[in-house]
Amino acid sequence: MKVAIFAGQTSCMFKRILVIQTASLGDVILATAVLEKLHTYYPEARLDFLIKKGYEGLFEGHPYLNRLWIWDKKEHKYAKLRQIIQEIRGSHFDLVVNLQRFAATGLITSLSKASVRIGFSKNPFSLFFTKSVKHQIGKTGMEVHETRRNQNLIASLTDDQAAKPALYPSKEDYAKVSVFKTRAFICIAPASLWFTKQFPEEKWVQFLQQLDPELYVYLLGSEADKDLCNRIISASGHANSINLAGKLSLLESAALMRDARMNFVNDSAPMHLCSAMDAPVTAIYCSTVTDFGFGPLSTKSFIVETTEKLTCRPCGLHGWQSCPKKHFRCATTISVNQLLKHL
Repeated sequence: MKVAIFAGQTSCMFKRILVIQTASLGDVILATAVLEKLHTYYPEARLDFLIKKGYEGLFEGHPYLNRLWIWDKKEHKYAKLRQIIQEIRGSHFDLVVNLQRFAATGLITSLSKASVRIGFSKNPFSLFFTKSVKHQIGKTGMEVHETRRNQNLIASLTDDQAAKPALYPSKEDYAKVSVFKTRAFICIAPASLWFTKQFPEEKWVQFLQQLDPELYVYLLGSEADKDLCNRIISASGHANSINLAGKLSLLESAALMRDARMNFVNDSAPMHLCSAMDAPVTAIYCSTVTDFGFGPLSTKSFIVETTEKLTCRPCGLHGWQSCPKKHFRCATTISVNQLLKHL
């Protein structure tokens, strides 16, 4: 087991570790790479994970998480934050690793009473961390993946190689989706929280229309994506397309995507599900670019993006609810043939 030494401290063995990532679904999935690495180096430690409410289904039956801490941000956010801080202070963590750069999680880290507190220097409370690490993101021409940025936080405690994210669907999860695996199939996750990160609906329709009618196609997403998936299937007329949006849990979706002939997704959370399962994936990038460091990590992965040189691309890290230039050419100029060649 590796022993870390910090300035002014003696070497320490970590018995209780807390990792914090209360951002979006994709960020939480990528954060599992840190869990993997810490478990490898400290297999006897009690490893806890703090996330926001809504994503706890990802970790049902997780093989080595001791406790999943849930922060409900929707109601009485700050009252619940105070309660979480009190409980964490009383839990006697040896190490807290904060993967976020925002004040609330910085406060949790600073007040945790952990002997070792690590986070990014951009966090407003980084002054109170035992160690802070620089966080670089943006279109710099030198792509650094988010898992690498996160790994930099714990490199002195483990090694300098980023692990891959990982999820652990149960036998029941695999059993539920086994009925969909009796024939060759692909999965499509057509939605995104951001309009400019979402391949246009009419493009998905054209894609389905070009597929072999005998190929089974499963459209995935949340309950909120159900209508979109229904419209795509209806307009395409593809006989063997089935809408599973809102019908599968996150882990069930991951179990299904693992064995797909190919998964077609946007630059969004389903892409990271594929990374965590090493599932084949074709990721469509509209307004964003892989230089931001959130690209697919699957062994078999492909990037599809416009071949047109657009000075307005990328227009933002997370995308927008509408195209700032009103033309959305970063998406509309992507040919359906660019997807078809990755079947």
